[in-house]
Amino acid sequence: MDTEVVVRAQRGDREAFAELAGASLDRLLSVARGILGDTGLAEDATQQALVDIWRNLPGVRDPARFEGWSYRLVVNACYSEVRRSRQWMPGAIGPLTGEPVASRDEFAPVHDRDELERAFRDLSVDHRAVLVLHHCLGLTLPEIAHSLDIPEGTVRSRLYHAMKKLRTVLRVSTTGPDLAPRTERVRP
Repeated sequence: MDTEVVVRAQRGDREAFAELAGASLDRLLSVARGILGDTGLAEDATQQALVDIWRNLPGVRDPARFEGWSYRLVVNACYSEVRRSRQWMPGAIGPLTGEPVASRDEFAPVHDRDELERAFRDLSVDHRAVLVLHHCLGLTLPEIAHSLDIPEGTVRSRLYHAMKKLRTVLRVSTTGPDLAPRTERVRP
């Protein structure tokens, strides 16, 4: 991000802020979608984050760190959306029951994606935020710690526990109740 544009926006230049907002919008929306898993909620969180950026921009001490600071605001806006929303309820969607359909091979990628999505939805917002920032945006652990204003050890812990939970859920979804690998059904 061009620090000169950030400085101009800090001084109240609306055109500079419009440039900042335009350059940041897709990135912030992507983070919010990743964390919330709902486009409507993500749009609301992104809009709130942009309002917060405008209000709090004059207080940013280091314009070179605008991007990380804006991540913190969008993650905080996601937290607010989760608190406000009745749509998001952890664990509301449980694992599928019953046997897989006979033609599981055709639908395996869809089933796997759905299982991953369910597992991701069951994570806390804190864990989702760290996963999205690290795996989707490629931020390093120190960058995430700075962006979220939390210790690096906390980032490491959240990432570890989130990945552990995802692996557990995915491992269970690819094995039967007796933990033996599922076998293909033979069609008559």
